[in-house]
Amino acid sequence: MIKELKLAVLIDGDNIPSKYIKEMMEEITKYGTPTIKRIYGDWTKPQLSKWKNVLLENAITPIQQYGYTVGKNATDSAMIIDAMDILYSEKVNGFCLVSSDSDFTKLATRLREEGLVVYGIGEKKTPNPFIVACDKFIYLEILQTEDDVSTGKVNTKKSNIDKITPKVIKFLRNSVDAAADDDGWAFMGDVGSLILKKQPNFDARNFGFQKLTPLFKSLNQFEIEQRDKTSGRFKLIYVRNK
Repeated sequence: MIKELKLAVLIDGDNIPSKYIKEMMEEITKYGTPTIKRIYGDWTKPQLSKWKNVLLENAITPIQQYGYTVGKNATDSAMIIDAMDILYSEKVNGFCLVSSDSDFTKLATRLREEGLVVYGIGEKKTPNPFIVACDKFIYLEILQTEDDVSTGKVNTKKSNIDKITPKVIKFLRNSVDAAADDDGWAFMGDVGSLILKKQPNFDARNFGFQKLTPLFKSLNQFEIEQRDKTSGRFKLIYVRNK
């Protein structure tokens, strides 16, 4: 039996726009149950006023943190201290750190050292050290989309879609090779897991696709094969380099 993943969702209110909250919470539920939901910031600041309504709608607890010194981010410190308290309480087995700030790199690393799963969520401006410190990192910009189930594509702003460069194709080909059997075929699930281990921020939605399979199908460098599962009605997807 798969153990339920209970997540502590900690949001850097000073660093994340409130407009993403609905899609962000929906995304988080794909990975586990958000049992602790907190947002940190100085709520006396006018710029955080937009958060007030969405906090009530999503049952997120605001944590007040005054800025004691100009130029120093007290919010980060409060969030890190809370995260360690939650870690030792053993109430959750995973964290979702919502910020675009590299100051949480050490925190993510420390939580993973304790065997907890760490998901990161932030804008595309997020520094790479924080991204690679997480098990998976999701960009906020790709969450505000409308899915086209028939094609496997997602409709989002063109400015938010990354181009599939030769470097990306090489990365995919190497991942398929690493997961392939003697005939060159690799189970798509294994390829996806390997990709995330090597590049936590890799997401098919970054390139305008719902999932990994439609992304591979769109590229001439790969061939896809569906195989019947020995039990059940689902088909297994395999991919091979051409």
